[in-house]
Amino acid sequence: MPAYIIVDVEITDPNEYEEYKKHTPDSLVPYDGKFLTRGGAVETLEGTWKPGRLVILEFPSMEKAKAWWNSPGYAPAKLIRQRASNTQMIVADGIG
Repeated sequence: MPAYIIVDVEITDPNEYEEYKKHTPDSLVPYDGKFLTRGGAVETLEGTWKPGRLVILEFPSMEKAKAWWNSPGYAPAKLIRQRASNTQMIVADGIG
């Protein structure tokens, strides 16, 4: 069953965040992860949620999604992101 990581990012250091964006794609490869959306236009249709930069990643399973997030390959990029932004991140099971 696929799993999705959904991220709402408030960028606090744009220059450092650009560095983060360079490192992340390669870290996804061993976990078969891919971007479904990465900072495109967002429009609120209901409620008050106004995400900053919205990112949605797809993985083949919850296990692979969490393994990527905890991986040594993603760790350096994660540190950059944590310094350069305030992030809300969840992982959710998809429909299999």
